[in-house]
Amino acid sequence: MFEERERGYEAKWAHDAEALFRIMARRDIALGGWAAARMNLSTGDTADYIDAVIQAGMLGKGADPALDKIRGDLKARGAGCPDDELKVKADDLLAEAEAYFGAPV
Repeated sequence: MFEERERGYEAKWAHDAEALFRIMARRDIALGGWAAARMNLSTGDTADYIDAVIQAGMLGKGADPALDKIRGDLKARGAGCPDDELKVKADDLLAEAEAYFGAPV
């Protein structure tokens, strides 16, 4: 009985981790597209930039590496985005992604 319960917890953890990954990836795709538009990137450059944001989100370190990358890129390109505005946009897109997939419990 204990082993069944343990397997159940492991399955729930795996499900929740996968759901969170999908939610964050969807948010990062949308946020990367938004940032690319702010930086006036071409269509081809936008696709590459979104890929770079996704990679940063998956491989980076810190609380929110994708957001850190975008923040730095906007600043480097002089796209002028206050940190408050960036955070609100990221939170809004996260809420949309959670609504799409269903927020992990």
